[in-house]
This record gives sequence, C-alpha cells and structure tokens, in this order.
Amino acid sequence: MNATMVWIGVVIYVISSLILAYYSRTGKAKDMTDYFLGNRKMGGFVSALSYSATTFSAFMLVGLAGLTYAGGVGALGFELIYFAGVSLIAFFGPRYWVAGKKYGYVTPTEMLGDRYESKTVAVVTALASCLFLIPYSAVQLTGVGYLLSSMSNNAITFTTGVTIATVLAIVFTIIAGIRSVMWTDAFQALVMIVTATLVVLIVVSRLGGFGSFFETLATEHPGSLSVPGNGFFSFPAFLSLTLPWIFFSISNPQVSQRLYMPSSFTSLRRMLIGFLVFGFIYTLVSILWGFAALIQFPGLDNADLATPTLLSSDLVPPILGVIVMIGIMAAAISTIDSIILTLSSIVARDVYGNAKRNPSEQRQLLVGKIVIPVIAVLAYLFAQLQLDLIAVLSVSASAGLLVIVPAYFGVFFWKRGTAAGVIASVVISGTLVSVLELTKFKPLGYGSGVWGLLLSIALFIGVSIVTKAPKEKATEFIQFVKSELKKHQKTNV
Repeated sequence: MNATMVWIGVVIYVISSLILAYYSRTGKAKDMTDYFLGNRKMGGFVSALSYSATTFSAFMLVGLAGLTYAGGVGALGFELIYFAGVSLIAFFGPRYWVAGKKYGYVTPTEMLGDRYESKTVAVVTALASCLFLIPYSAVQLTGVGYLLSSMSNNAITFTTGVTIATVLAIVFTIIAGIRSVMWTDAFQALVMIVTATLVVLIVVSRLGGFGSFFETLATEHPGSLSVPGNGFFSFPAFLSLTLPWIFFSISNPQVSQRLYMPSSFTSLRRMLIGFLVFGFIYTLVSILWGFAALIQFPGLDNADLATPTLLSSDLVPPILGVIVMIGIMAAAISTIDSIILTLSSIVARDVYGNAKRNPSEQRQLLVGKIVIPVIAVLAYLFAQLQLDLIAVLSVSASAGLLVIVPAYFGVFFWKRGTAAGVIASVVISGTLVSVLELTKFKPLGYGSGVWGLLLSIALFIGVSIVTKAPKEKATEFIQFVKSELKKHQKTNV
C-alpha cells in the first residue's frame, strides 16, 4: 500500500480525534472523581462503546487474528471462554457500582485497601497492577508499530508507529481525563466495528464466498478447523491462555474501574449488554481475518503480521484498508490511554495518597497528571523489545493480575479475609508468576497464570484463617452492598 495513503489516514484520524477530545471537556476537572471517573455520570451508550474499545484492542484484529493464523479454530474457543467470564461483570458490576457510590472509591485498589482496613493492601495491589499492566499497554503500542510498518511497506518504521501511538495516548489522556478518553473511545469503537465487518465480508466474497472459504481451509489447512489442530492448542496451552481471560473483567483495573462510572443501574446494564453484542461480532470478524490471511498468505514468519499483510493486499480496496487500519490503531490507543489513566489514578490515590498524610484532592490530581507521561514512556521502552505473539504476551501480562482475584472475591463474599492474606497472596504469587514468565518455565506444561492463581487462592485463604479479620468493617460493607442491590432490584422489577 502507498505510504502516502497511510499517512493521510493517520493525519485524518489524529485531527478528528483531537477535535472530539477537546470538545468533550466540560470545564476544568477539580478533583479525582471528575477527572478519572467523569463524576460518575457516564451514560450507557457511550460507556458501552468505550468499554468495548478499551477491552477489544490491538489484541483482536492483530493479536486474535494472529492467534487464529498460528493455531486455528482453537482461538475462537479461547475468546468465547472469555465471554463466559464476562458474566462475572453482571455479577460484580452492580456491587462495584454500589460500593463506589457509597464510599467514593476512585480505583479498585482503593476499595481493597478500605475493605481490608490496610493502606499496605492498597499500595501492594497498586504496585502489582503497575508491574503487570505496563507490559500490557506496551502490547498495544507494538500492535500499532507492526500495523503501520507493514501496511506502508516499512516506509513508516516500527519505532515511528510506536511513537505516534504513545504521543496520542498521552494527549488524549491529558486533555480532559476520562471524558476525552471515553468520547474518543466511542468514536473509535464505531469506526472499528463497522469498517472491520464490512471489509471482512469483502475479503470472504473475493475468496469465493463462505462455502469456498471453509472448503479451502478444510482441504489445504485441515488442522485449522480442529482442536488441538496443528498442536498449538494443547490442553495445558489452552487452559493457560484462557484462565487469565476468564477473570479479565475483574482482575484488570482499567476495566473494573469503568464499573464506577455509569450514572445509574440502567446505564450500567446498557453498558454491559452493548459490550457483549459488540464483542461477539468483533470476535467473529477477527477469527475470519486470521483464516483469510492463512488462506491467502500461508507461511508468514510472524503471525501478528496476518492482518496488516491482508489489509495491504489486493483483496482489500486501498481506501477501506486504510479505514480499517485507523480502526485498529484507534482500538489500540484507546486501550493504552485507558491503562495510562487508570495507572496514574492508582499511583496518585493509592501510592502517593497513602505515603502522604491526607493529601488534598487537588494535590493527588496533580500527581496523577505528572505520572501520565512517565507511564507512557515506560510502555514505549518495553514495546521496543518486540516480544513474542501479541495475544500470548497479552495473556502473560493478565496472568500476573490473576493473583489479585481472590482478594476481590473476598471483598464482597468472605468476611474472614484479611489484609495479611491479601498481601501474602499478591506478593508471593506475583513473584512466582514473574519468575515463570522471565524463565519461560511451565511446570507440567501449564503457564504462570494457572500456578499463580492456585497459589494465590491457597495463600489468601490459609493466611486469612490464621490472622485477624476486620469483622466490623467486613460486616458493614457486605451488608450494605446486599441491601442496596435488593433495593435496586425491586425498583427495576
């Protein structure tokens, strides 16, 4: 594809997104709740699109398509199990929303610290979130780098693509906080879903229609339509990939923080329904992208180049190819700026806020804004390593966050959980995950997330049983959440 067309597409996207981000402002944000949560007044439609754009990032049309190219239809099962895990949002979402309204939580890790009555819990879980989320944001930058360099035939270098994405993420985040992020996310999500669906239908039709499409796969790539197929999706590999994804909606703070933002229960419900519809369509599109690339370009050295190679081919009209490229780029940037915003709020609220004695909201907000470019630069440096498959690296990052999951369950459902149990489970299990990821060691063939979660559950329960729980706070918190949920359920009936 002509590099000039790629540059024109990037410029149009940048200008339109900046205009939207600027006009999304509603005056200068004065506190943490306004800047990072939009004063908890976000509507259902915008929330659904933003939630979708944040979740379905470069992982989908680049990462999931690459995973399909490398391993076949097992990638569909992998993603559908994620949707099964999304049911946790329907279960936890209302509880997060109620607790956030009552206690004024800005971050999920702040909720952990308050519920277990421990500043150390808030700091430890905040630092763990930073440790594992920065590599995940780097994955998105990597996706943009691969996309722009491949589609421009390397006229735009990988580093240039990563730099563009990093700068845009910083700018979108700083302009108006979560408002600019959510409105640009909503715009990007619409572009992403409409263009990707349209183009994949064109590609399939040019490959002979769905009948011929799957017949070609069955005859020329028979392993792609079965599990484990070519051996990529063995049971240990499949479980190791899917387990972090099942709990993604509550383990990843950039996602769970969104549960504090809707203006009402109705908006929360619309957000979740819209997200599920969007995600199901986008999953099918991504799988078809991977299969189409496998048919047309078998033997690629890097599976993550499946989508960029397909987009820059003669199968896709150049203008549509550029539009889809913009959609993928937008999806990646929406995830990056959401992560940056969440991590900056976590650092300001839970690390700085607990290190200093009662700092003002304005001081915390200033620290959060200062941290934004620092986090972005760290992600940029990590992206330059160009590590592994995007999908696999995404799961590796999420595997580290799995170790916090038992603590979140304990917040709402186990009065006996203690701060010591949380700290032990997160620190020791997080260390185990880090060691396994760095050494690439997989005991019995299972990935770090499996062992990290098992150890975290055992430590959280075991240490909690032998230490003192904050019974008064636990009882008051859990009973309040239950009573509020009953009130809202009656109202909605």
